[in-house]
This record gives sequence, C-alpha cells and structure tokens, in this order.
Amino acid sequence: MKKIGLVLVVILFVLKLHAQTTVFDDLLQKNLTKNGIVDYKSFKIDEAKLDSYISYLEKTSPEKTWSENKQRAFWINAYNAYTIKIIIENYPLKSIMDIKQEGNSAWKIPFAKVGNKIYTLDYIEHKILRKTVFDPRIHVGVNCASGSCPKLSNIAFTEENIDSELSRLMKDFINDSSRNKISKETLEISSIFDWFKDDFTKKSSLIAYLNTYSKTKINANAKISYLKYDWSLNSK
Repeated sequence: MKKIGLVLVVILFVLKLHAQTTVFDDLLQKNLTKNGIVDYKSFKIDEAKLDSYISYLEKTSPEKTWSENKQRAFWINAYNAYTIKIIIENYPLKSIMDIKQEGNSAWKIPFAKVGNKIYTLDYIEHKILRKTVFDPRIHVGVNCASGSCPKLSNIAFTEENIDSELSRLMKDFINDSSRNKISKETLEISSIFDWFKDDFTKKSSLIAYLNTYSKTKINANAKISYLKYDWSLNSK
C-alpha cells in the first residue's frame, strides 16, 4: 500500500508540474510574437494567470533527483516568468534598466520566490543556471527583456523539449543579422559572447562554438568585435 501511495504522489506531482507549465506556455503563446516581441499590455491583463504560475513556483522546490534538463527548464521558466512579472509591475517603462529598488537594479532585487526561498534574478542565472546545471545555451534561454537579447521563446521549457529548443534558439540568435553580423572574415557579434566568453569557450574557441550554429562558415582567424547592446524594452 505504501508503494502505491508513493506512486500516486509522484503521478499527481508530475500532472501538477505539466499543468502549471501549460499555463505559462499558453501565456507565452498568447502574448509573444514568433520573433520574441512581447505585448506587456496584454500580459498585464493576464496578470492573474501569470500569478497562478508564480504561485506554483513559490511552492515548488526543485529536487536533486530531477534530471539536469528538468532542473534547467524549471529555472529558466522561473527566471523568465519573474522577469515578465517585474516588467509589468513597473509598466509602462522604456527599459528594464529603469527599474530600481533601494539602489538595486532589476537583477539584484530579492523578489523571485521559489520553494519558499527568495532569490534575485542574478542568483538564478549565475549561481544556479551557470553553475549547478551549466550549459552555454542558457544564455539564449533566459531573457533580459531588451532589444539585443536573444528572442524570448513563445514556448515554455520542459524536460522533454529544452535540448531542442535551446539549440533552435541559439541557431536563430547567431544567424539573426540584427543581433550578429557574420561573414567568413569579420564578426560583429553580440556583447553576450564577450560578457560570457568563458561559458562559450570551455570546450573550444569562440569561433568554433559559433560555427556549430552559424550558416556561414567562419574562418578560424576571423576578426571579432562586439556590438553595442540595445537595452530598450523588447515590446511592441
């Protein structure tokens, strides 16, 4: 009987996880374009639904027994949900950089509650995603609500889809000429590749990493420069 009870608890948890991820997925599909442009006015109207997803995050503690993909999907969704939340709480605004609280930027405000603990967006990105479940592709998963960011996916991440989705987003980002200008001999690329260069070069050179996804084959000695980052809001 105890085993049956444990199985039922696991089944109910999995169903709850799926249901809550579906709520976030529905919100993203409704309020984003395929190009990652966000309708924050519409999100504001749907704030109660977003809050229901955030309520789930507040009550859920990721388990060490979860696969890395499951943990990664959970934390990226949490990061993006709380980023959207802080934007609509301060909307209208021109940039996430305009948000300040007691001298802290949006990324350093302790407001993201997960499993009864309170985190900053910086902590989720740098201490959890970049350390505990590292994958350089997380940089196209998390979204900083700005023009130069990789586009926010209109699909919520799950254990099953995160690998293919992060690869798709990285390929789209690297080949997006509004964010990266790539030729065989010259690269004008996103500052993300400068700020987090160590993440992209753990196993190879930066150019080798870019070539994994680039439609244009880049020469190994290509000249690299970094584009100025556009912090204007990624909104309609």
